[in-house]
Amino acid sequence: MLQGATLWELIDERVAATPDAEMAVDESGRRMTFAEFKERSERVAAALAARGIAEGDVVTWQLPTWFESMILVAALSRLGATQNPILHIYREREVGFCVRQTGAKLLVVPPEFPKGVATAFDFPAMAEAIAADLASEGGQVDVLVCDRELPEADPSNLPAPPTDGTLVRWLFYTSGTTADPKGAQHTDQTIAAVSKGMSDRLAITEVDRNALAFPFPHIGGITWLFSSLQYGLANICFQAFVPDQVISVLDAEGVTLAGSGTVFHQVYLAAQQKAGGGLFTKVRGFPGGGAPKPPALHYEMKEAFPGSAGILSGYGLTEAPILTMSGVNDSDEDLANTDGMPMPGVELKLVKLDGMVAGVGEEGEVRAKAPQLMLGYLDASLDAEAFDDEGYFRTGDLGVLNERNMLAITGRLKDVIIRKGENVSAKEVEDHLYKHPKVADVAVIGLPDGRSGERVCAVVAVKEGEGELDFIEMVEFLKTEGLMVQKIPEQLEHEAVIPRNPAGKILKRDLQAKYEGSEPDR
Repeated sequence: MLQGATLWELIDERVAATPDAEMAVDESGRRMTFAEFKERSERVAAALAARGIAEGDVVTWQLPTWFESMILVAALSRLGATQNPILHIYREREVGFCVRQTGAKLLVVPPEFPKGVATAFDFPAMAEAIAADLASEGGQVDVLVCDRELPEADPSNLPAPPTDGTLVRWLFYTSGTTADPKGAQHTDQTIAAVSKGMSDRLAITEVDRNALAFPFPHIGGITWLFSSLQYGLANICFQAFVPDQVISVLDAEGVTLAGSGTVFHQVYLAAQQKAGGGLFTKVRGFPGGGAPKPPALHYEMKEAFPGSAGILSGYGLTEAPILTMSGVNDSDEDLANTDGMPMPGVELKLVKLDGMVAGVGEEGEVRAKAPQLMLGYLDASLDAEAFDDEGYFRTGDLGVLNERNMLAITGRLKDVIIRKGENVSAKEVEDHLYKHPKVADVAVIGLPDGRSGERVCAVVAVKEGEGELDFIEMVEFLKTEGLMVQKIPEQLEHEAVIPRNPAGKILKRDLQAKYEGSEPDR
């Protein structure tokens, strides 16, 4: 394992250690070694410097999972710029907000993407509109369009790279729907702590090949870049998650770690079952995160992919990524039902609704201190509510620590459905429903109800070839599961696909908006 104070120092060390090792391959067959990565990054850094980007300048970028995205990250690190990666789902309101709040000097976007798809979006038009609005307000942001190409120049006159890894170099925004997104401030060292802890739990080595099948601008994508440099593994990159393509490429490339969340694992499982086995013969684990997993899915993955450890999930947030992580030697019981134990240096405190600290087996809000914890929000006025009096970050997630110090997330403080004054955990109902043989995916939401305050509504996507799940059938199944009658959904809806964001989190607000005003089944 290599260590470096900064991302660029890690790049230098990795190139000195394994210059010709493969760092990345993409769905088109392009390949890049660590040495090639560094060489291109320096040339891009020189071109950006010629455009006026210097240490401390903020660059907002919104690119797919391309080699060029990784190269841009390294180039900006070489210059000591502060990076503001943005997921591709953000549009003019959110991107414009980020550009204004960060004071970005440069906005980097792809062309219309994805090309040839009905939902293609014109990013350059959005970027120019933001720049024009900013100019009308007396501000300025330059726009750079990257179509798998970045400007390059002679790097011989670049200044020495920055050496302080404790400075804020990353501004990651949490997604917002009705409220403005919140910018979490990170350093190279906070992210390095995440990647090292994760990699050690996954027992990563230079022979590993990771599926980078989710959006690279997510903090998880940057974490895997750090892991590549620390441990020398290769990433298999996809600009978009097209199931048949992803399965084919991962199989051909000998994937060993096939992440990175429930929605991805469900696709891998369905493909393996459809093929009758034989896929991913080198896979040894399925890293997960971003959203809770159904416990049954772990056992299904282990059965479908013999020799693998099953799902190796972690828990964290943009503000405090991967606070806990499963390990390759954890028991199946813990792998299925928890997100592992706290990472090195992480202090967890679970606080019950009455304000008392929860004991073993008791549910409480997860609060944390950690080396990977952000340095605060860019809008410092948000910090007072985010941290408690002892300096612990309030995650807003509910969890339980078992006797082995393994954390199980039981829901969100705001994802508790209050039905006739009783609390119903949406996740508990989801975990039971997922066990039904017809159910491929499920979301449980609360809907306004004149009689009970809120009613429990289950939204399911059934497996291919299965008929719809009948309401009575669902009720009887949940009774056999031993679920309290008060928690059994009073409404059942069907969706072809449960909507999720790129990180795999279910878009429950979208479902609530769609079904608000509908009638219960009983």
